[in-house]
Amino acid sequence: MNAVIENKKPRLTTSAMIASIASEGQRVTAAPFGKAMVELGRHRPEVVGMTADLAKYTDLHLFAKEYPERFFQMGMAEQLLMAAAGGMAKEGFIPFATTYAVFGTRRAYDFVHQVIAEENLNVKICCALPGLTTGYGPSHQATEDLALMRGIPGLTIIDPCDALDIEQAVPQMADHQGPVYMRLPRGNVPLVLDEYDYKFELGKAKLIRDGNGVLVISSGFMTMRSLEVADKLKADGIDVAVLHVPTIKPLDEATILAEVRRLGRLVVVAENHSVIGGLGEAVAGLLMRSGVTRPFRQIGLPDAFLDAGALPTLHDKYGISTEAMGKQIKGWL
Repeated sequence: MNAVIENKKPRLTTSAMIASIASEGQRVTAAPFGKAMVELGRHRPEVVGMTADLAKYTDLHLFAKEYPERFFQMGMAEQLLMAAAGGMAKEGFIPFATTYAVFGTRRAYDFVHQVIAEENLNVKICCALPGLTTGYGPSHQATEDLALMRGIPGLTIIDPCDALDIEQAVPQMADHQGPVYMRLPRGNVPLVLDEYDYKFELGKAKLIRDGNGVLVISSGFMTMRSLEVADKLKADGIDVAVLHVPTIKPLDEATILAEVRRLGRLVVVAENHSVIGGLGEAVAGLLMRSGVTRPFRQIGLPDAFLDAGALPTLHDKYGISTEAMGKQIKGWL
């Protein structure tokens, strides 16, 4: 009797809970934030690096090694980190404060709100593991960080796609007067946007790819996924445009409205965040206030506490993998 052999995907190990968001064969850059900070430090002596026991895991250790006298390790005390960063800003420094997004938002929210934002202090908060970029469950998955931070008046919010976005955003953050929150991809970060003659501009959305059938408005690594989906759907005769929105607040309303008003396309907002309170609702509110009506859909994380597990499995389950995105868009069409 012949044995039946099933083709199964390889079993994922525990390391897949913190796997890179890069696709197989994707070009990556190691520690782009840390390298950008080292370069920034050469020209801006007022820049200091601060962290809550996570220098290695936010790539700030490169800055600490290069400028030890300008690096401050605050220990596992995120509220103290934000309060101290505010004090440094009052003394004329430009502190870049790093931790995980769950700790920099949920745990230290009142200190960001009262100490930093209310006084419009020049603090740059850079937080790793945004959205579903770790499989370690709700304690480490910052799926609601944008919803929290968008509510703080005067706070600029950045959600970069790739290494190029990060490298170009860091010096512009330093030039910007006022508090900034950036979602921080760390480690081996995909390199995507250099193929599209792209340049980061604070406060500006950029049309990365044009198309007549669907307009995907995306931020963070979901722009990378959207470009992959556009390539796959092209084979099915579906023409997908991708509008990258790296600055969540202030939102580039003029560019978004101009693109949505073109051609009567299906509008899909794709984000690595809960469907509550993020880019999707920001765009939907803009369209409603402006009297622009188009078929509108969201690709994002559910309003729920997410599972722990391997990232590739979770991205499939919650609809933000390339394959899951493609199926959803084809279904809506």
